[in-house]
Amino acid sequence: MIDFQQFDSLLEEYWIFWVFGLVFLVVLLDFIVSRVLGRLLKRAEKTHSLWDDALLYALHRPLEVAIWVFGVNAAAMLTARLTETPSWMDYLVHGNRIALVVLLVWLLQRFINRAMRNLTSPDHMKTPMDYTTATAVGKLLQASIIITGALVILQTLGFSISGVLAFGGIGGIAVGFAARDLLANFFGAAMVYLDKPFAVGDWVRSPDKSIEGVVEDIGWRRTVIRTFDKRPLYVPNSVFNTISVENPSRMLNRRIYETVGIRYDDIDQVEGIVASVKRMLQEHDEIDTEQTMIVNFNAFNASSLDFFVYTFTKTTNWIKFHEVKQDVLLRIASIIRDAGAEIAYPTQTLHLNPETALPQSPVDAEAGKRSNSNVASESGDKIGQ
Repeated sequence: MIDFQQFDSLLEEYWIFWVFGLVFLVVLLDFIVSRVLGRLLKRAEKTHSLWDDALLYALHRPLEVAIWVFGVNAAAMLTARLTETPSWMDYLVHGNRIALVVLLVWLLQRFINRAMRNLTSPDHMKTPMDYTTATAVGKLLQASIIITGALVILQTLGFSISGVLAFGGIGGIAVGFAARDLLANFFGAAMVYLDKPFAVGDWVRSPDKSIEGVVEDIGWRRTVIRTFDKRPLYVPNSVFNTISVENPSRMLNRRIYETVGIRYDDIDQVEGIVASVKRMLQEHDEIDTEQTMIVNFNAFNASSLDFFVYTFTKTTNWIKFHEVKQDVLLRIASIIRDAGAEIAYPTQTLHLNPETALPQSPVDAEAGKRSNSNVASESGDKIGQ
């Protein structure tokens, strides 16, 4: 039979060796767990499964920290027992409980972050979830987990959760009045997440305010928009409840709307030019013929005969659109030139009626002859020189 008294005496006599042995086991266990989980995580990342790498990623760091925390606490509890200092025991027990809650919250936070990344990645999903929706759901879950963990820690420390909740209910009214703007921004963010007028990466602008740029982040209090001069613009979410927002990123086509003028001398070529331009647009690879297409002569302008071009490109990319527009305009210029016409520019022509010209008096006529002879003689002198 085991002599427990003798065993206790050995523990008390060699307690330092037992403590170091326990710490050595912690180091060895941490090394094994780190290697095993690291290899499993690398294999899981190569699969198309959504949850395996998220779970292993979430377990990796918290489990290593848990081994050290509980191993060190176990060594401390053993030391307190063998050195007859039981006052430490209560603190260590509470410390273990708090550490367990914190580690669980950390693990769940890591799991949610990795799951959000997998849900929005085409490598794991055939149809990835919308990034804005995934971010909203993930932030809501993370906030719930943190609040729950904080309440459990307060209960562990001896505080009454019911009292805390009652205080929150009574103080919520005062906090609500003091944080009206914060609550307005929160509900503004909720409406953005639900209505989805824009998402991260969209180009947005408002005709009501000087807001234009690319959405970088949608938070619960403010939205970050990167303007085209690369400056960050921080917009409170409550603003989006009161303004109109235009989202050019969701346009189906881009429009070409140009007016071209030709000379009045080329009026006989107008009909042929208009027909050729319309035929060119119908045969152009980058023009969407499913959309409205209008090419018509529509105005006698002050110094030109104007026809307009109204059509849509297939691309919505800003840079490629301008390349397509340039090509269309150059083709129109070529059509006008091939028709023997010219593009008009502002000109004025003065027509004089010879019948209405005033007759010259004999004196003026003689002066004109004399002036012309002087000019001729001076020219002859210069040539002789």
